[in-house]
Amino acid sequence: MLTIYNTLSRGKEAFQPIEPGKVRMYVCGMTVYDFCHLGHARVMVVFDMVARWLRASGYDVTYVRNITDIDDKIIRRAQENHESIRSLTDRFIAAMHEDADALGVLRPDFEPRATDYVASMQGLISRLERNGLAYVAANRDVCYSVRKFEGYGRLSGKSIDELRAGERVDVAGDKNDPLDFVLWKHAKTEEPVEVKWPSPWGEGRPGWHIECSAMSLDLLGEHFDIHGGGMDLQFPHHENEIAQSEGAHGHTFVNYWMHNGFVRVDDEKMSKSLGNFFTIREVLQKYDPEVVRFFILRAHYRSALNYSDAHLEDARNALTRLYTALKNVPAQGAAAVNWNEPHAQRFRAAMDDDFNTAEAVAVLFELANELNRSADVALAAQLKALGGVLGLLGREPIVFLQAGTPASGGLGAEAIEALIAERAAAKKAKDYAEADRIRAALLEAGIVLEDGPGGTTWRRG
Repeated sequence: MLTIYNTLSRGKEAFQPIEPGKVRMYVCGMTVYDFCHLGHARVMVVFDMVARWLRASGYDVTYVRNITDIDDKIIRRAQENHESIRSLTDRFIAAMHEDADALGVLRPDFEPRATDYVASMQGLISRLERNGLAYVAANRDVCYSVRKFEGYGRLSGKSIDELRAGERVDVAGDKNDPLDFVLWKHAKTEEPVEVKWPSPWGEGRPGWHIECSAMSLDLLGEHFDIHGGGMDLQFPHHENEIAQSEGAHGHTFVNYWMHNGFVRVDDEKMSKSLGNFFTIREVLQKYDPEVVRFFILRAHYRSALNYSDAHLEDARNALTRLYTALKNVPAQGAAAVNWNEPHAQRFRAAMDDDFNTAEAVAVLFELANELNRSADVALAAQLKALGGVLGLLGREPIVFLQAGTPASGGLGAEAIEALIAERAAAKKAKDYAEADRIRAALLEAGIVLEDGPGGTTWRRG
């Protein structure tokens, strides 16, 4: 049986969907004012893996990952660029999709944009107002009265007196309490018209937290199975979502809360101020996208993920070993998992243990080692199929092994093939010194030659 670590209970729980055979899952997505970074990559890949495993386990999954396309940072960036909000957000949504596609991330079933759900947000705010949980502050913002919601702080594990307003919660004297957060922001004169909507409380725009409560309500209902996101969203964002949704409807909002760990760079927290901040596309200039996906999945989703060139090189070498095993014994036909086979059973046990991809990947290496010893075509098919469950090993081995990256420079495929032909000619002429020189030069350029009965093949080492 699948168990999931529930942040709310701080322990693993047996997974029981609300509706048998069906799973409804919501994940907080990106705020689209810049290119996605490594932290976004981890969220996208981790919950893509979760959705894939749930489907492989026979569940009918409805997966929603939202897009925040209205936010202070978005407004500021659009004004700096002298472009419209829509132009900015459309551009970075397209870039996000390019990055996600490169990483093998399947599109969610629904990808709602916040600006399409403003009416739903207003309806939710009105309901909170009727329930005595929302009020109009002195500055005409509509705020949520945190102390009136019993149990606030359950998710973050702190008492209400310990909590402090989070990164996106304005602490202003206009509120009844510093912990209260904004549901509806009163329009400022200097803000563009496209971020001003009419409302019962005057012109304005929604606060950040109300977006996800409204979008999940419309697409998944008042009560659904799984809510996910980065660990940094536990407080205040997810804490506030619980307060809004349960305060409005009077019952449980989500059964299982999942949070992936932080991305660190050389054991330091990734941040722009430290100068160790990397966008996905910067990383993909140096590393194959599947290597990056493999690097993310090689760690358990709740652990810290430490990014460094050394770790990415290690991931590249490890993935190369898997593809090399498949190159030597090609899988025949379509890859379908034989779940009765022992490796597949260990793989399933790992994934059912809170999506333990670290152990599941270890099973792939067990298979590759046996494949190297036995050259069993059935094992090759099993390796490819189990890799496919994680969104890995989907290419022809030679395609991966010969793939470069945009910034790898050096030799292209045609130049490499030409040098291999020159080496073959040198060997035929018994000029072995020249043949060895060409092999050494290619190795220096990162190209490994492998001589076999069918001739010489090559891969990037």
